[in-house]
Amino acid sequence: MTETGSGMLNIFLNSSPMLFLSDKLLVVTVATKETDGFRRFLRSAKHFNYSVKVLGRNQKWRGGDHTTAPGGGQNVRLLKEALEEMKDSEKIILFIDSYDVVFASGPKELLKKFQQARHKVVFSSESLIWPERHLEDKHPHVREGNRFLGSGGFIGYLPNIKEMVSDWLGEDADSDQLYFTKIYIDPAKKVRSKSINITLDSKCRLFQNLHGALDEVVLKFEDGRVRARNVLYDTLPVIIHGNGPTKLQINYLGNYIPNTWTFETGCTACQEDLRPLTGLQSEYPLVMIGIFIQQPTPFVTVFFERLLNQQYPKNRLQLFIYNKNDWREEGCQETLGQFQCHIICCRLTHPAEARCHDLCRKDKDCDYFLSLDIEVVLKNENTLKIIIEQNLPIVAPMITRTGRLWSNFWGALSADGYYARSEDYVDIVQGRRVGVWNVPYVSSVYLIKADLLRTELTEYDLFNSNSLDSDMAFCDNVRNKGIFMYVSNMHNFGRILSTENYKTSHLHNDLWQIFENPVDWQERYIHKNYTLIMKNKLIETPCPDVYWFPVFSDVACNHLIEEMEHFGRWSGGKNTDTRIQGGYENVPTIDIHMNQINFEKEWHKFLLEYIAPITEKMYPGYYTKAHFDLAFVVRYKPDEQPSLRPHHDASTFTINIALNQVGLDYQGGGCRFLRYNCSIQAPRKGWALMHPGRLTHYHEGLPTTAGTRYIAVSFVDP
Repeated sequence: MTETGSGMLNIFLNSSPMLFLSDKLLVVTVATKETDGFRRFLRSAKHFNYSVKVLGRNQKWRGGDHTTAPGGGQNVRLLKEALEEMKDSEKIILFIDSYDVVFASGPKELLKKFQQARHKVVFSSESLIWPERHLEDKHPHVREGNRFLGSGGFIGYLPNIKEMVSDWLGEDADSDQLYFTKIYIDPAKKVRSKSINITLDSKCRLFQNLHGALDEVVLKFEDGRVRARNVLYDTLPVIIHGNGPTKLQINYLGNYIPNTWTFETGCTACQEDLRPLTGLQSEYPLVMIGIFIQQPTPFVTVFFERLLNQQYPKNRLQLFIYNKNDWREEGCQETLGQFQCHIICCRLTHPAEARCHDLCRKDKDCDYFLSLDIEVVLKNENTLKIIIEQNLPIVAPMITRTGRLWSNFWGALSADGYYARSEDYVDIVQGRRVGVWNVPYVSSVYLIKADLLRTELTEYDLFNSNSLDSDMAFCDNVRNKGIFMYVSNMHNFGRILSTENYKTSHLHNDLWQIFENPVDWQERYIHKNYTLIMKNKLIETPCPDVYWFPVFSDVACNHLIEEMEHFGRWSGGKNTDTRIQGGYENVPTIDIHMNQINFEKEWHKFLLEYIAPITEKMYPGYYTKAHFDLAFVVRYKPDEQPSLRPHHDASTFTINIALNQVGLDYQGGGCRFLRYNCSIQAPRKGWALMHPGRLTHYHEGLPTTAGTRYIAVSFVDP
C-alpha cells in the first residue's frame, strides 16, 4: 500500500492507538536573521498551526556557509542550550532548517508517520553522502531508500534528543551533519546510538531533501490541495527541504506548497501582507524611476507619454535617465516637462555603472527604485501602485513580447546560470496560472525596496560579472543573498517591444515597425475609431460606390508628410516619369512614391491588414491581396500643382487618404466624381476614400486655393 493510495497512513492504526497529541509537538529552528525564506517557512507553519520556537534571533551567524562547505555547528549549540530548559519527557521535538524549508502537511500526519517509524528519533535521509565520503561504507544498507543521514531535519522525543546533543563540544563552524552521522554509524558509539534509538526516514515519508532527488519529486494537485510527491518511493513527504544547491527548486515548489496556489482557489497568498495605497492619509512613497536607453528603440515618445499617464502623484516621482545613444526624439522633452519632478539625465560608459541604484540608496527619502528599460510598454496605468502594494522585496510586473513566449522573467536556470524553462512557465506567461511567483530572474522592469538597497544590496558592483551580463549578474547576486524576486501576472501590465530590426536611417523610423511591433504600430498610427468600423458601420457613402472611413491617426498623417518632405525629391509633375514602367505618366502629379523611401513592403502590409477587410465587406464577392504598382503621396499647392484633371485610375479600386486638414492647413481641394456629379469638398484628416478605379468612377482633383494639401494614394490590383 502506498501513501498516495486510499490506505494512506492506516497501516498501524488498527494495531496501535494514536498516542501523540499535537500540543506535545514543538518545532524548533534556528534563524539568526529574518530572511525571505524564513518568512516563507513561518507562513507554511502558520498555515498548519504548528508551534514554532525560533533560536538565535538577532545573533551573529558563525556556523559557516554549510550549503557548499561543512558547517552548522551553531545549530547544535543553540539546540542543546534550548533543550536544557525543557522538562516534559513526552514532548516531541521537530528540529529543522527554516530558510529553505516548507511544510506540506500538518502536525497530525507528521506525528502519525513518526509513530509508524517505531523509533525514538527519525532523521531525514539523503542519497548523497556529506561531508565525508570515506564514511560511506559504514552506513547501514537499506533494502529500499536512502542510506545517508541528513541533519537538516529530525524528529524525536525530548529525552532522546537531549542525549543525542549532550556531547556536543564543537565549534560553531564545525559540521552538525558529521556530528550526527558519527552517532548514527560509529561503532564506538553503537550502544549509545541504540539507546537514542535513531533511524532514517529512508523513503522520504516525513522529510524530503531535494539535493540529489530533484528527478524524484513532482507536484501533486488533488482536491484543492498541493503536495510534493516522491515518485520513486510513492510517498508524500510532510516537510520539503531545499538543502544544498537546490534553493531554486524549493522556491519553485514554494509557489504551490502549502496550497499557495491551487487550480481551485488560484493564488491564496497574493492578498497577504499588502501595503494598500488607496485612502493613504500620508504622502505616497517616493519612487525613483531609473529609465535605461541602451539601444535605438521605437516609440520612445509613446513610452514617456505612458509613464506620464501612470496614476501616481508626479511630485512623488524622480526620474533618472541613462542614455547610451544620441537620442533627440521630438516631443519627449515636452512630455518630460509635465512630470513636475526632479529629472536627472546622464550618459555613462558602462550600463552596470548606471544601474547601481546609488542615487536612491543614498537618498534617505527614497522608498523604492523602479528599474525601467525604454522598450517596456506599460499599458496598465496603475502598474506602479499595484506592484508597490504587493509589499515585496523585488517584484516585476510580467510583460511579454506580442505573439511569443518571451517574457521579462525566467522560471528556472540551467546549470551554468542561463535560461531554462520551468514546468509552469508557459502557463504563467499565457495566463492559465495567475498569481505572484517566486522566480530566479527578472529584467526590463522591476521594483526594489530602497531599504533593501541600504541593508542587503549595498555593493556598488551588483551588476558586474566576468561571465554574465549585467541583469544576470544582478539577479545572481540577489539570489546569493537569499533575497526573493517575484513576478506578478495578476494584471495585464503591458508588453515589451522588439528592437532587433529597428532602422534608424529615416526621420520617423517608427513608421517602419508594422512588422516587428504591429500592436504598437497600430496604437500609434491607426485611427482610434478604426476598430468600430465593422461593429458600428462607421463607413459613410458620400457618392455611389464610394466609401469613406477613418484609418490613420493624426500622428500617422503628420509623420508621413514629414517623412516625404524630409526625403524631398518630389516629382516634377511631367508626363515623362522614369520611376514607372514605360516611363510615361498620362496624368502626372507632384508626388513621391512609397518605394522611393523603401516603404513599399510596409505599405503593402498596411493595405492587407487595414484596407483589404473593408474592401471585402463593402464590395461583396471581391477578395484582394492588395497588390499595387503605384502608391505615393501627392502634394497640391496653388503655385505648384493646385488640381488634377479628370481621369480614370489604373486600378481595380483606389485608396485616397487625406493627410492634413482642410481649413487649417489648406483651402479648397477635394474630389469630384463626374459621372455622378458628386463632390467631396471637405476631406477629413486621416480618413480614406475608397472607390473603383476603372470605368465607372471618372474623377478629378478639385483646386487647392491656399496652403498645401497632401494625400496618400494607392492604385490597388492594377
